[in-house]
Amino acid sequence: MRLYYVRHGQSENNAHWMEDSSAYERVPDPLLTDLGEQQADLVAAFLARSGVDVVEWDDASPGFSGFGITHCYASLMERAVVTGYRIAVALNLPLLSWIDIHETGGMFTYDPETDTSHPEPGRSRGYLQAHYPRLVLPDGVNDSGWWNRPREAPEQMQPRAERVLAELLSRHGGTDDQVVLVSHGGFFNHLICAILGLAETEKLWFTLNNTSITRIDFHAEGRVGIQYVNRRDFLPPELIT
Repeated sequence: MRLYYVRHGQSENNAHWMEDSSAYERVPDPLLTDLGEQQADLVAAFLARSGVDVVEWDDASPGFSGFGITHCYASLMERAVVTGYRIAVALNLPLLSWIDIHETGGMFTYDPETDTSHPEPGRSRGYLQAHYPRLVLPDGVNDSGWWNRPREAPEQMQPRAERVLAELLSRHGGTDDQVVLVSHGGFFNHLICAILGLAETEKLWFTLNNTSITRIDFHAEGRVGIQYVNRRDFLPPELIT
């Protein structure tokens, strides 16, 4: 299996933070900015190309020549859905939702004055089906939303990443599948620690730009090859955020 981890395009939260982090007001489920939509279109077009992602080891594995994506997953946070949808359309694939690859914390609003968090439901099944007909939803997503639970606690984050890794290997390990996960910057740090066998992420941070690509190869004998992290050469400098 070859994994391509793609961070979502620039969200409204990302843009507001860059403009003035001191006055930043977080919203629970932001959309992409116009710039983020441009990023999503460019990463989709790049992943749809063939023969552009060959490294030395590929010569020994003819099934791993070029991107040749076979599966495309996305978090159900809308910034990831929008990004993943552009990719799925470019690849003519269904977009498979995966609730557990959501950003750390989940869906919540936060009140800094009282230091309290309040859960948010997330988009409903009807909304997602109407806006993203290519998106494949699990049975548990209904019209009350896909989240509807308390904010994820810090001690729950790493175990969730370990579950995602185990499920990913169960679905695709030992195959020639080439899998895209469209997810989030914070969750990536937990997932990469799970892949590397690290117990915590407090003193380690991998920076991912919006729509950057990270490639990790899982070989049948258990060897893992991290080919690159935060690839963004398909973006012009003015679209790198």
